[in-house]
Amino acid sequence: MSSDYPIEIDVQTVNALQDSDESFLLLDVRQNEEYATAKIDGSVLIPMGELGQRLDELDPYKNQRIVVHCHHGGRSMQVTEALRSRGFDKAQNMAGGIDAWSLQIDSSVPRY
Repeated sequence: MSSDYPIEIDVQTVNALQDSDESFLLLDVRQNEEYATAKIDGSVLIPMGELGQRLDELDPYKNQRIVVHCHHGGRSMQVTEALRSRGFDKAQNMAGGIDAWSLQIDSSVPRY
């Protein structure tokens, strides 16, 4: 099953998913200030440091794809690995983070 969902996914694939009708959660694990500066439409913010206390908010998505992103991909990879270790087998890290999204997909998203 997990072979269908490699641990990393690129921004082009995430963009294509948004254009398709697949239901998935785009999880932003950056800080509130970062989210206020730049965000991807439709994303849900749960800062990495709050994830432990807020994990139950993700339970409805346990069997769905969850695409995790941060600024460049480091924090989100840690969160993706943590989610997978808790049975979220379809959690994926968006490689390059919102910076890659701004450069390759939507230049209206500010870079910082």
